[in-house]
Amino acid sequence: MAPSTGKPVRLAGETTVESNLPMRLDRLPWHRWHWLVVTALGITWVLDRLEVTLAGSLAGILRDPRTLGLTDLEIGFSATAYLGGAVAGALIFGYATDRLGRKRLFTVTLLVYLVATAATAFSWNFWSYAIFRALTGSGIGGEYSAINSAIDELIPARVRGRVDLGINAAFWMGAALGAAASIVLLEWGLVPVTLGWRLAFGIGALLSASILILRHWVPESPRWLTIHGRHREAVHIVEEIEKHVDPADLPEPQGSIGIQVRKGTTWSEIWHSMARVYRTRSLLGLILMSSQAFFYNGLFFTYALVLVSFHGVPPESVGRYVFPFALGNFLGPLVLGRLFDTIGRKPMIAVTYGASGALLALAAWLFVRGQLTAFTQGLAWTAIFFIASAAASSAYLTVSEIFPLEVRALAIAIFYACGTLVGGVGAPALFGALIASGSRANVARGYLAAAGFMILAAVAELVFGVSAERQPLESVAEPLSAKRV
Repeated sequence: MAPSTGKPVRLAGETTVESNLPMRLDRLPWHRWHWLVVTALGITWVLDRLEVTLAGSLAGILRDPRTLGLTDLEIGFSATAYLGGAVAGALIFGYATDRLGRKRLFTVTLLVYLVATAATAFSWNFWSYAIFRALTGSGIGGEYSAINSAIDELIPARVRGRVDLGINAAFWMGAALGAAASIVLLEWGLVPVTLGWRLAFGIGALLSASILILRHWVPESPRWLTIHGRHREAVHIVEEIEKHVDPADLPEPQGSIGIQVRKGTTWSEIWHSMARVYRTRSLLGLILMSSQAFFYNGLFFTYALVLVSFHGVPPESVGRYVFPFALGNFLGPLVLGRLFDTIGRKPMIAVTYGASGALLALAAWLFVRGQLTAFTQGLAWTAIFFIASAAASSAYLTVSEIFPLEVRALAIAIFYACGTLVGGVGAPALFGALIASGSRANVARGYLAAAGFMILAAVAELVFGVSAERQPLESVAEPLSAKRV
């Protein structure tokens, strides 16, 4: 087809735009502009894992009467409060992202996170801590929808898999930062223990404040703008990006697509798309998200408690075990990410999920037999999560690319929320109770349940998986507003 003129045409009383902007975005060579997008939006995962790592690393310290004096059960429930807030935030902000735009919402959600995490540093008892953690989670949950949508709609199709996984790897830069902060502020004793944990939470607020400026330069998704009747603005954004690229590196865009302009998507359209047209994809998204949520949230939120309760690690020294664990999680998606675009989505997702489950089952057997020390358990967790981190990242990649553009953010929110409710919200409290029992056998049963969920997800991917590698988003799932012109 001829390149888009960007001019709307009237068909049967409706405004329809013929656009080749998705094809122009996909043909772009990798450029420093893409690095801006990756850096400005990838900070979401740094912030999220910073929060989780701080909570995990500080778990032992927060039991100290000189701090908040929390019990193991209260620590587990505070983690559940964080995840519950993330679920609510994902649903509320996810729906708003599809209606109001990606850029507006990834600014609002970052502000919510900033205020809430700063408030956490001033917690005075269990309930204030749990409430502030829930509010912090709501900001992070909202970020998932806005950021994943924006990333997929701005990154060229041929590298979408490795970029998505690489950005998710930034998740674990936050873990390393949180672990390092806990070592410096707590283990080294540079500040009193009553103040150190508060300063640790302040790191997140400072980091998010600085990134607000960088996000100002990330544009709205041209795909979203076109559907919502702002095609000229979308064309301008793409033209500005192309100005910085050598024309010799820009092949002719392949084809165009007709888009019927709309203000929003009705709930009946959303239901029809997700529950009928893409029913098996919805089932796959639920299984992938819930299994990795149970696996990660159950094991990682209570990692510090296992080290302290079963291996006698001093609470202030937990950070030194979390730091290498975080590095393994960071390197996993970076090393394996390229394979998701070359070997393909289905084989790589199935292998990473299955291997993670099998290795955790082996570690559970060694743990219950008392054959793991603090060092070897840390080594085992680093190896397991090197693979599991790529698997978890691929779950977010999957749910963000297999549904139509009009419901993409809400789909991410729904499956993140459902997955977290099914596999994540109760997991920290459950594992906290298992650890509080003092029984290695009970804890090992929890590990085996997590391993079983991951292996089930591997089978589901083989049966229902979508080969989306190197495919334009419009080919993986045609927009609901697509129309012949």
